[in-house]
Amino acid sequence: MSIVEEKFSETNQPSNNISNNSTNNSTPNKESSSTQQPNNSKKGFFRDTFESAIVTVIMALFGMTFIVQAVKVPTGSMLNTILVGDHLLVNKFIFGQDGLMLDKFTPHRPIRRGDVIVFKYPNDPTTNYVKRVIGLPGETIEIKGNNVFINGKELPEQYVLAEQPLGDPYAPLTIVNVKNAPTGATYKVYYSYEYDPSEEVMEKSLAGQKFGIEAPFQIPPDNYFAMGDNRDNSQDSRYWGTVPRHYIVGRAWVVYYSLDASKDETGNTTSGNLLSDLFTRTRWNRTGTLIK
Repeated sequence: MSIVEEKFSETNQPSNNISNNSTNNSTPNKESSSTQQPNNSKKGFFRDTFESAIVTVIMALFGMTFIVQAVKVPTGSMLNTILVGDHLLVNKFIFGQDGLMLDKFTPHRPIRRGDVIVFKYPNDPTTNYVKRVIGLPGETIEIKGNNVFINGKELPEQYVLAEQPLGDPYAPLTIVNVKNAPTGATYKVYYSYEYDPSEEVMEKSLAGQKFGIEAPFQIPPDNYFAMGDNRDNSQDSRYWGTVPRHYIVGRAWVVYYSLDASKDETGNTTSGNLLSDLFTRTRWNRTGTLIK
């Protein structure tokens, strides 16, 4: 803006020759100056607007790269902690950025057991997953039925028996029974039935699960064992292994918007009208919910 003003003042600054001319000669110059001013003002306005837009874009890109990221949850592996249709903000600096200069100015800490993390799916890094950290690097994990053992000791978790509404995988789980929380439990996990080793259904549920199932599994260095809270409906580290540290995007922080993706009485998950869904399907009570 200052450059434009300086040029404008220079082009309209009367020289000694002009000042020595008659009054009649100077009058047209003033008129010319007055007619040029609106055009330069418009140029200045558009330049300021353009510069502001560029700064806004740069700040947004910086924020999305290092500070916070928005993600949408399309599946029910974290029900009922996170609902299908929740839109989350992810804290990207809480775990640090592997020695970047930003770490010196932002508070960060190591990844802890129980953290809900967003990470790149190891088998397809273009896809983001959200799960809970259960095992840390170097630990030995073993899963027996509904119980998780870390280095031979049972992990304290609060069990909740719940049912998935028939034919609607996008709806929240229906709570059947909430077990008492053992000492040290900081979160809830959801199962569709109580564990019974004699039931054939348990054998079916274990199909495809390779890591830590009925046998100890040691987590490699710089890797984490992650599981969904909806334990009977979660493709997680039990199936495809551990999450490398450099694949972890950040910690799921807060719900900033939530759209109910469950089926209505007609069997549809949307009315087809975005404006209508905004008012009829938005879960306003979810806005601001912290992920724990």
